[in-house]
Amino acid sequence: MARALHERGWVANHDGNISARGEPGEFLATPTATSKRLIKGEDILIVDLAGKVRAGRHKLFGEWHLHKAVYQARPDCRAVLHAHPPTACGYAVAHKALPRPAIAEMVVSLGPDIPLVPFALPKSDKQDELLRKAMETADVVLLAGHGVLAVGDDLEQAYLRLELVEHWARIHLVATQLGGAVAIPEGDLPRLLDARTAAGFGPAGRRPIK
Repeated sequence: MARALHERGWVANHDGNISARGEPGEFLATPTATSKRLIKGEDILIVDLAGKVRAGRHKLFGEWHLHKAVYQARPDCRAVLHAHPPTACGYAVAHKALPRPAIAEMVVSLGPDIPLVPFALPKSDKQDELLRKAMETADVVLLAGHGVLAVGDDLEQAYLRLELVEHWARIHLVATQLGGAVAIPEGDLPRLLDARTAAGFGPAGRRPIK
């Protein structure tokens, strides 16, 4: 997954971080100060929720507090990806929210909103609290001045959500140049959200981890 992020151009230098639930009370995480194109299996760390390294030869990335906030807010979440896909990240650093997707399938996959988490200083209680609140209803968020964060039942689902947000950001940018995307009629939204719930997505469709 680390290599996939790099190959798509969604991370550069030492950008981005990845984690996933392992055994009870344990999480797998990528190391700090390592390009995602170079990460190998033996580089992956095992940490606890507090970020204490239980196994691994490297240090944990400094943004673990974001992952911790997500796991605290979302006991159903099994994986977290944080990256900088250029178009979606462009909205984030411009402090511009992406509107509701104008494509029906995207609403089913991503929900009615893609929250823009307001800017806060890194490693601050405020930043973590803002993220926890946003993740109560969303599966992908833009972090103002920072990047994009996606969660999932596994790394593949989180990756697909990250991919879809970047795809929507690119589409929306083109639609804006053509006069703006035409929103899905409000009357059709409940049917799409019912389909989202039936697929096991969103707050009403989440299944607890067994």
